[in-house]
Amino acid sequence: MTVVIALRCADGIVLGADSQITEPARGLTYPAQKLHGLGKRAAWGGSGSRAVLYDLEQLFDAQPETIVEAKDVGRALQARVVPVLEHHYDNFIEKVPGESASGATPATYVLAAGYSDGEPFIVDIDPHGLIGHYEETGFHAVGSGAPMAQQARALLANFRMSERPVQYGVAAALRVLDALDESSPTVGGPMDICRITADEGAEHLSEDKVAEVRDSVRRWQDLERRALDGLFD
Repeated sequence: MTVVIALRCADGIVLGADSQITEPARGLTYPAQKLHGLGKRAAWGGSGSRAVLYDLEQLFDAQPETIVEAKDVGRALQARVVPVLEHHYDNFIEKVPGESASGATPATYVLAAGYSDGEPFIVDIDPHGLIGHYEETGFHAVGSGAPMAQQARALLANFRMSERPVQYGVAAALRVLDALDESSPTVGGPMDICRITADEGAEHLSEDKVAEVRDSVRRWQDLERRALDGLFD
């Protein structure tokens, strides 16, 4: 199971994901990289079939700039994702003898975010091949944890992340991911964060940098507690 989130800030975009993969039929849980670069100023993540996502990773790695520099990034992604989905749908064996639930499904979501020609984009391709644009709403999530991520985002709405620098968005994204880690058994760390700006491009944060951001999140939470302590003084 998976959660991948994209958050737009005043001067950049943050893409974040957990790293837990769960295979119910095999009783396995293990970490895996879910965020991937897409050229110099974009990144993407996905949820669903690992076989589909593997094929897409090879495809995107072969021509990242062609996708990001396209006139319509959504259509460029769709043109590459749909044939892969169709191939796996056509060859998917729904019922495997001897297995009550295979735990495998080719249904896959792709979420990409970044900058194209200096303009921000947040785009997803759903299992039907439909394109969704979320630049204006400034937030989107895919994966089993997506509904909870949307709820967490609503709780943080009063902080107006779309009006703040991207460093605030990095902290907010990590706070959402950590909250899901605590509340959902299908979401787990370590957390992967990618910070994207038009000038500096995409930066995938190291584990040490994520730890530094988590320290900032704790300071944020401490400040909230102090404010609440004095609310009725």
